[in-house]
Formats: sequence, C-alpha cells, structure tokens
Amino acid sequence: MSAVVIPRTRAAAGPSSWTLAWIAVFIGTYVLYRLSQGTPWLHDYPAAAVVPFAEWISAFMNWLRANFTWLTRGISAAVGVPLDIAMGLLAKDLKPENLGVALSIPKLSWVGVIAAVGIAGLATGRRGIALLATACFLYIAVFGQWQSAMLTLALIVICVPLCVITGVLVGVWAHRSPRFKRAVVLPALDLMQTVPTFAYLVPMLLLFGNNPVSALMATGIYAVPPMVRVVMLALERVPHEIDEFGTMVGCSRRQKMWRVLLPSARPMLMVGVNQVIMLALNMVIISSMIGAGGLGYDVLLALRALKLGAALEAGLAIVALAIALDRLSQAIAERRPSAFRPGPFWQRHPHVCAALVVLLGTTALGQLWPALAEIPKSMTITTAPMWKELVDWITQNFFDVIETFRTWVLLNLLNPVKQFFLALPWPGVLAMVGLAGLQLGGMRLALLVATLTLFCVVTGLWEKTMTTVYLCGVSSVIAAMIGIPLGILAARSERANRIIQPLIDTLQTMPSFVFIIPVVMLFRVGDVTAMIAVVSFAIAPAVRYTYHGIKGVAPALVEAALVSGCTRRQVLWRVQLPLALPEIMLGINQTILLALSMLIITAMVGTRDLGQEVFIALAKADSGRGLVAGLAVAFIGIVTDRLIGAWSARTKRRLGID
Repeated sequence: MSAVVIPRTRAAAGPSSWTLAWIAVFIGTYVLYRLSQGTPWLHDYPAAAVVPFAEWISAFMNWLRANFTWLTRGISAAVGVPLDIAMGLLAKDLKPENLGVALSIPKLSWVGVIAAVGIAGLATGRRGIALLATACFLYIAVFGQWQSAMLTLALIVICVPLCVITGVLVGVWAHRSPRFKRAVVLPALDLMQTVPTFAYLVPMLLLFGNNPVSALMATGIYAVPPMVRVVMLALERVPHEIDEFGTMVGCSRRQKMWRVLLPSARPMLMVGVNQVIMLALNMVIISSMIGAGGLGYDVLLALRALKLGAALEAGLAIVALAIALDRLSQAIAERRPSAFRPGPFWQRHPHVCAALVVLLGTTALGQLWPALAEIPKSMTITTAPMWKELVDWITQNFFDVIETFRTWVLLNLLNPVKQFFLALPWPGVLAMVGLAGLQLGGMRLALLVATLTLFCVVTGLWEKTMTTVYLCGVSSVIAAMIGIPLGILAARSERANRIIQPLIDTLQTMPSFVFIIPVVMLFRVGDVTAMIAVVSFAIAPAVRYTYHGIKGVAPALVEAALVSGCTRRQVLWRVQLPLALPEIMLGINQTILLALSMLIITAMVGTRDLGQEVFIALAKADSGRGLVAGLAVAFIGIVTDRLIGAWSARTKRRLGID
C-alpha cells in the first residue's frame, strides 16, 4: 500500500510547487520587461559580448578549401561521371567529352521514357498506378517541361541510390553499435533534419563550386537522414525468431545482416526509399541556386522575373514528377517479393526487358523520325497566359476584399503577436524554457534546451530568433486549428476521409516552393503571404496524426463509453481526444518543424527572420553567417521537439498507454 500512497502524495505536492515556480518566473520576466526600457541589454544582447561563431566557421571553411581542394575536386570528378551520364541519357546527348571516347549516344526518346514509366507501373500489379504515372509524365511533355524535368530526374536517379547506400551502411553501423548511435548518429540526424536546407548550400558552393555536383551533395545531405532512421527502426523490429534462425543455420555476423535481417526488413526499407525520393524532389528548387538546373531553376527564374504563370507551370511539373515517383515507389514498397522462377533473364524479368526494348527501339527510331527523339513544339501547350489573366481578373474584381483581409490579419493578429515576442527579455525566455525542460524531463533536458536557446542569444540573433518564433508559432497554431478538426472529421466519417486524405497526400507531395507561387499572386510579399504558405505546407501532419490518434483508440473503450450512455460528442471529448492527445501533440510537433523549414523559403517573399539571414549569407557566399543562422533555426526545432516529446511521453505514462 505504501508504494501506492507515496506517488499520490508526490503527485499532489508536485503541481503546487511547479505552479509557484511558474508564477515566480512570469513575475520575474515581467519585472525584466519593465527594467529593459532603461536597461537595453536585457532586451538586446550587447554587441560587444557576441560570440563570433560566424567568423570562426568562415575561417575554418576557408582553411578547408585552401588545404583540401584536391579532395573536393576528386569527389566532384567521381560523382560527376555518373551524373553526366544520367543527364546525357535523359536530357542531352552523350558527347565524346562526357565519356572520354569518340562516341555520341542520343538521349532516350521521350515516348520511350513515358512508356517505360507505364511498364514500371504495370510491374507493381496495379493498372491505376501505371495510368497515373504515365499521365503525369505525359503532362510534363505536353506542357513543354520535358527537358527541364529530365535534368531534375537525372539528379534524382543518381542522388537516391547514393543516399540509400549511405543510409543503409550508417544505419547498420548504428544498429550494431548502440554507443555510436547515441553519441554520433542521433545528434547528427537531428541537426541534418532541422538545419535549414539553404544552410547546406553555402559550404557546398565553397567546396565544390557552382555545378550540379554541389547541388547533388546538398540534396544528399538533406535526403539521407530518413533512410538512416528507417534502417535502424526496421532492424529493431525484425522478429527475434528470424535473428535466431540466422544464427542456427550457421550464418556469420555479416551474412546474417545482409542475407537475413535486411531482406526481412525490406518493406520498411522501401518506405525509407520513398522518403528519400520525396525529400530529394523537395530540394530540387533550392539546389538549383548552386547549379542543379532543371525545373527548380525554371521556377526561380520565373519568380525573379515575376512571371508567376510560368513559375506555376514549372511548379506543377515538379508536382507531377513527385506524384508519379511517389506512387510508383509506394506501390513497389507494398508489393510482396515474388518467388524465384528458374529460366533465362527475360522470363524472370519480363517488365524490365519490355522497358529496355521500348527505350532502345524508340530511341533508335528517333534518329529517323525526330518527333520521337524530342517532342515537337507544335504538340506542346502552355497555360502561363491563362494564369496571368486569372490573377489579373481576381486582382481587378477582388482587390478590395483581398487587401482588407491582408490588412486585418497584419494589424490585428501578426503585428500584435510580433510586438509581444520582440518585447520579451531574453533572460526571462531563457528561464521559461529551462523551467519547462526541468518540469518535463529533468535537469538533463533543462540544460539542453537552455543551452540551445542561449546559443541564439550569444550569437547576436535574438531579435531574428523571436521573429522566427512569432511567425512559426502563429502559423503552427492556425495549422493546428484547421488540421485537428479535419483529422477528427476524417477519423469519424469515412465519406469525409475519402475527400480529406487525397488532399493531404497531394499537399505532402508538393515541393515547398510551389506553395509560395499562388499566394504571392494574390497577396504580394510580406508576413501574411509567408503565413498562408507556411500553413498550407505544414497542415498535413496535424491532420494525419490526429486521424491516426483517434483511430488508434481501442474499440473496446469506445464501446464501453457508448454502453455507459455517452453520446458521440461525449465519446469524442471524454475518451478519444484524451487518449489520442499524445499523438496529436506529436503531429503539432511535426507541424512546427515543417513550418520552420518553410520559413527559410518564405524569406524570398519579404520576411525578416532567421530565414532572411540564411538567404543573405547564400547571396554573399558567407558560410559562417549562413551556418550560424541555420543552427539557430535548428536549435529552435530541437528545443520544440524535445519539450513536446517529453510532454508526450509523460502523458502516455500517466494515461497508461505506453
């Protein structure tokens, strides 16, 4: 009995002491706010005390470039060979200088590529996937985006295998060495997934130059972490019986890993491959800034010239490519491995042979009939003028409504919240973050979140950090206010789910840059435009996690509540939502992380936060400035992730569902 009474006594005393601590911190923060009007350093960290991390990083990068040029040149040359071959086969003829021999190979026929994509869809056993993938590639061709799309696809074709191989090797190493996993892999993955993508570009530009190899390296850094995480998780979830079976049949440690455990984890590994493909596609526009070319470069050029119709058309081509690759990779991941069939290669792999025959045949015929080699311009159409006319019509007829909405949101929501966050004294914020970490996870978590927050202070980026927090916070709250009800509706209504899920799938396959284009068309540049784009991009996790959280509640509990006389509304509010709350909070956590990643891109439309700092650093090729600002954004994400994760774990233990 004592084991039961003692925890209850502590639980009763705990909230009182924590409440007093929070009251003291709030009062102290208010006092600091009042004092900051006469003591500026409480509000603005003194410039004389700023730690020059940016200068140190820039000096290190310059030393690295000066002393290891031979290494970066060698890597660039090695990676450039397969990349040149892929670009030559898909987008431009392979010339003698590409291969080092007197040989010129024509690029693959556009008709053959589309047919091969359709055959790949048929190989998954789903005609719908084949039709969808074929339609997406046909759309790209008909709308005149084929050349740029093939440059983008060439980058994906080389980048994805490199990321998958790297992810598998690192994941296997981490699985075999838990100490290496905790000390190196997990912290590195956290940084790689939270540091803004723009921050990768500056060091890649300095080390490898302005070329497709730099773009590929930056894309790989961004896309490889999900594969590492999936490999580690997949190996942990392999049934223990399979592991023992490998030992019983006499496999060595290496044989058991590569011939037993990894093949058993194939379905989950294919999910990781799908994530790598989608993240690589999401990076193509950003990496085009340092030489990737392709559809991303077309979007950037059109945005810079304010040709919004052309930008939207190229952006939709990226969406079409993303949808096709996403659906194909998902179908391959869900397909069960077929049993081994004896016989020649063409009998065992009929779809592969059919695709090769079509590709080679149409490419050869293209030398006689040019329309097969390259789609004639007479067969292409463009909707750019239509989009421009549509925007002009909306602007002429609804300008007052749009401007009234934009002004109201700016004056009544964004500006007051922004002023509140900028007025907060940094010692008070540091104390609140540290106290939250102490309450939720103990001293270790408190020290971690306080140290990461202090980094944003001592680097002289406090004002931009608070601007980032304000815009990310407002956008995340709005996304949660829209996404959570949609997730609840989808979970409780199958008819609504059939509408909501395809919309969420579409939003998740659209690259982040695409969200900016229509918003800029209507709302011009500024914080309102950034907020709407961020909400559109970040809403998907709020919907998905809420849906899965509600669906994950045990049916027996729901039935028990109904038998007890609860109405459907009472079941929702008193049973399903409390039990699904940890999953819902994890969804909000993911929403915040997506919002942070999107804020770097919205710096292009006039925001003045850490994203703008990274963007300026890229323009000036200032690696130190860009990485420090990128780390500040990453630390905001890590602090949020750790606090929400600790709260979620604590709530699960309290509810007895962990």
